[in-house]
Amino acid sequence: MKIAIDGLPLTVQRTGVGHYTFEVARGVAAAQPGEQFELVSHSPFISVIDGQRPGNLSLLQQPVNALSKNWWTIGLPLYIRRNAIALFHGTNYDVPLWAGCPTVLTIHDLSLFLHPETHEPRRVNRARRRLPTMARIASQIIVPTHSVKREVCEHLPARSEKVRVIPEAARKSFHPVNSVTAQPTLDRLGIEKSFILYVGAIEPRKDIVTLVKAFEDLYKNTDLRPQLVIAGPTAWLADDLESYIKRSSVKERILFTGYVDDDELCALYSICTLMCYPAIYEGAGLPPIEAMACGAPVITTKTGAISEMVGDAARLFPATDYQTLANHIIELFMDCKEREALTRRGLKRAADFSWERTAALTYETYLDALRLHKQ
Repeated sequence: MKIAIDGLPLTVQRTGVGHYTFEVARGVAAAQPGEQFELVSHSPFISVIDGQRPGNLSLLQQPVNALSKNWWTIGLPLYIRRNAIALFHGTNYDVPLWAGCPTVLTIHDLSLFLHPETHEPRRVNRARRRLPTMARIASQIIVPTHSVKREVCEHLPARSEKVRVIPEAARKSFHPVNSVTAQPTLDRLGIEKSFILYVGAIEPRKDIVTLVKAFEDLYKNTDLRPQLVIAGPTAWLADDLESYIKRSSVKERILFTGYVDDDELCALYSICTLMCYPAIYEGAGLPPIEAMACGAPVITTKTGAISEMVGDAARLFPATDYQTLANHIIELFMDCKEREALTRRGLKRAADFSWERTAALTYETYLDALRLHKQ
């Protein structure tokens, strides 16, 4: 049996969806050595290391012409039919129209529907036009949390029994490292001994402005003087954040690192005093789990999906409430024992999730989709 998986998230610099795509593809292939798996794309792959792939997981860049460059409507359906693909997994909100085989669709979150003001209008319009169709035609739907499942069933044409909750996990590269191992990364990036860390894309939904306001409160009301390190690529609609920081009294204490790789992230997570994740909405929110896997004490928001993932292993605050966030930061800076307790709970919570389990549940979903298609 030959199973194709959407490779487009691996044709750009690998971030959340790209990591998900690769971990699922690698995991199902490693667990099912008798099956053939393909990551399929019409664009060149740029973020896959061959040594990380099982032998039964291939990369397939399909040439396209003037007609088949319409990938989801023509190019991919033609490829599926001509290559006897048994099932296609769309890992990033899309499956092919007229696929001719069962399809599995991953919906990571519904932020484009529920928080359209945090996205570019063209992306919102595309999602509202296409995603209901994708949800209707997919044989099975995968979501990362029960929170997203409730939203999908409410806002899209998807029956509850069609939607599978399959949690994601921190990658194996995330584990505690000591200060000696981490120091070269801190030196290269210009990071001091005491710092608060944010990790993730710079976009409105992450609400980094709330974190900056809390950081200002910290400087105004205490003698604590840590850095605020913001690690991640600039995504979209970042002008408001940039304008706010330019006017901020603490702007000289805020460091933007840009995109950092897994080894560098592991160092930052392991050595930071606190990791803060102020997102107003998430489908899962993996950075807090990654931070926990490295031993970082975590403060994050009470949004449904994030609190579902972190359980009781993080300090939680209401989204946008910078004063409560500032209070949590101050309390944890002052209380070493509470930080250590959060570290212990976080390591235990992160260990509850694994990509092997994610892959196993994903393959079960493939089999269910194939079974229903035969019926």
